[in-house]
Amino acid sequence: MTLYYREGPAMTESYPGTLSLTKRVLRLLIKLNFLAGFLILALLVASLLAESWVIRALGAEHPGDQTTFIMGIRVIMIIGICAVPFVLLVLNRLLEIVETVSVGDPFVVENADRLQTIAWAMLGLQAMHLVVGAVVAFVSSEAHPLDIGWEFSVTPWLVVLLCFVLARVFEQGARMREDLQGTV
Repeated sequence: MTLYYREGPAMTESYPGTLSLTKRVLRLLIKLNFLAGFLILALLVASLLAESWVIRALGAEHPGDQTTFIMGIRVIMIIGICAVPFVLLVLNRLLEIVETVSVGDPFVVENADRLQTIAWAMLGLQAMHLVVGAVVAFVSSEAHPLDIGWEFSVTPWLVVLLCFVLARVFEQGARMREDLQGTV
């Protein structure tokens, strides 16, 4: 079996609209990520200034003197704010990868590094997700359940593993390509 390698943007000529749309969607998601972080921060500040109002607005019953419940909600807000840079890192690296696809040269060592960074950021996000689950379990009670729809899923952890593996595949592919170009 013979494999042919084509230099240049031939690969992207088939899907220029898709790549353009992907870039626009990623840029929109970056803006929405900042907006979400700002809104969570505003909610956190509001919870400090008008605790009862925020608790009612969130649809939770105010547990009275149960400060653990309120603190749990605030910890979850802080985790949400801390997630913003991780999501930003993922979206920016993904946008950089799409840019390399646009110019017709995606199999470069830099993309392997970008995928590795995405994998680490996703791992960090999953760790935060577990902490949120632990907070929910800790502060929830029969009288005052904290139901934020949290559940454990194996799928995001598989995505993390997939990103680490793809990073190695890209790295190997880029090195093999460099070796091939060096011998031609």
